Order: sequence, then C-alpha cells, then structure tokens
Amino acid sequence: MTTTTPASVTSAATQADGRPVGSTPTGGRPARRRGRSPNERNRPFWMLAPGGILMILVIVIPLILAIVISLLDLDQYTLRSWLQAPFIGLQNFVEAFTRSTLLRSIGISVSFAAIAAVVTLPIGVAAAIATQNKFVGRGLVRSIFLIPYVLPAFVVGTVWRTMLQPGGVVDDALASIGIHTGLWLNGPQSFWALILVQIWSSWPFFYLLVLAGLQAVDHEVHEAAAIDGALWWTKLRYVIFPYLRGPIALAVIISFLHNINGFTLPFVLFGVPAPQDVDVLPVLTYVTSFQSFRFGLSASMAVASLVLIAIPLFIYLKAVRLDTGEEGRKP
Repeated sequence: MTTTTPASVTSAATQADGRPVGSTPTGGRPARRRGRSPNERNRPFWMLAPGGILMILVIVIPLILAIVISLLDLDQYTLRSWLQAPFIGLQNFVEAFTRSTLLRSIGISVSFAAIAAVVTLPIGVAAAIATQNKFVGRGLVRSIFLIPYVLPAFVVGTVWRTMLQPGGVVDDALASIGIHTGLWLNGPQSFWALILVQIWSSWPFFYLLVLAGLQAVDHEVHEAAAIDGALWWTKLRYVIFPYLRGPIALAVIISFLHNINGFTLPFVLFGVPAPQDVDVLPVLTYVTSFQSFRFGLSASMAVASLVLIAIPLFIYLKAVRLDTGEEGRKP
C-alpha cells in the first residue's frame, strides 16, 4: 500500500544532514551574480566625457592662462614672446589693489549690481502675478513684456544712449512734468542712468522665473485658500510666496552675477573711457588690457573679479544645500 509523505515532512527530512534550507549540496558551488563589465561600470564617465572636455577647453585652460599671465610683466613690448616675459609674482595684484582704481571699480560694480537686482525683483513679481490668471489678450501682454529681455544689449545701449542725450526724449518727458535734470551720460547721474537702463532690460528675467514658480502652485492650494476666506495679501504672503522662494533666490543670484559681469551695456552706453561714476570692473579690465596694453595687470583684475563672483555663488550653493541623494539618510 502506497503512503503519501507530506511536503513538510519531506522538507524536514531533506535537511536532516544539518545543511540550512536553500543551501547547495556538498561539493557544489553557490550561484554567483554576474558582475558588470568594465565598460558598463565606466559608461557614465564616457557619457560625461564630451561635456568635461568642453569645460576644460572653455573654462579650465583659459583660467590657468589668466593666472599665469597675472604673474608676468606682460605688455606690448613682451607680448610677442609672452612665455619669456619677466616673472614678477604678485606685483600685479599689489599694483591693482593699491595704485589703480580697482577697489573703486569693485565698489561701483557691486553697488550697481545689487541695486539693480533688488529694484528689479518687485517689478518682475508684480508683472508675473498680474499675468498669471487668464484674461483677454494675456498672450499678447506676455509677449510685449519679453521685448526688453530679447533685445541685444548693444541695441538697448544704443537706443538709450540716444534717448538720454541732452534735450533728448527723457529730458523732454521729465521737463513736461516740471523735472529738470542735468547730464545723464556724465557726472553723478550716469550711475543712476546705468541702473535705470539695466532695470528696464533685465526685469523680464525675474518675470519669467517667478511666473514659472507660480505655474507650479497646485490648483488645490488656491481652492483651499479661497475656502478658508484668505484675503489676497494673506494668500500671497503665506500661500504663494513659499513656492517662490527658490525661483526668487535663483533669480536674484543670477541677476547679480549678470549685472556685475555686464560689459556691453556700459561700454555702449557711455563709451571709453567711461565716467568715473560708471567705471565698472569689466570696462576697467578692458581699458587696462586693450588701451593701456598692461596685459599682466588686466589679468590680475580678471582673477580678482572671478573671486568676487565666486563669493555670492558659494553663498547661494550653501544656502540651497543641493540635494545629492544622500543627505537626510540615517546611518
């Protein structure tokens, strides 16, 4: 008579030799997971190689050359054989910060960039909030708002240079309301003229980033605020602004860096040599290099401007604490 052995009894019997469940028989080899080949492991590096090579050619090599030139006494007399130019160490940096107008230019550049960025921010936010909801002609209004941003800086500088001439459009418009001004393109007012033109040409950048942040706000958030009876200012401050912190911070940093690096607009608007009140760092570097032919001194100014630009960038990266996918994990 045939008896059927339960599966549990059979399993227990097969493990009577003391081997753990799931182990291979004596003398057998455990199954190995197939490892990735070297090509598969290095694939991400190969994919990043074109971008890395481009960064080396465009950023790293020019940076090294600028640092090397800043340590040489390079001018129009030693330019032909610049590798044999006299090595003078940090003398160019000492001269840049003591004998030249570098510190004054840094102060002008920083104040101009900061004021333009701060004043442009509320204009862009207001324009984004005004065109967020649907209304007749919204697409046309949004397109018109982008005109100052898409125009080349050379065109903007040329047009505003014509408008700011004595007796020009700006003077006539202000005189019609009883405001009489002096020279816009020379003297103390040139600084405010540069800020005015920069604000006009860069506020659509804030508008675009803030508008993108507003589009990311969920519709349920607006409905919940409406149900709670929140007023427009309360809704704007406590509901919408938390979504805009990232875009606004990014816009301020990028705008500041763009303003402090701007060369075309002040160069076209005021020409060279520029008035002392608008002698920004890029224009000073250009004049030192291509008019005074002090290439070593101008290279030291360029390196100093790079350090100046790196400071707000470092602060921004520390503030946002870019997520690497490992932060916040418990060991």
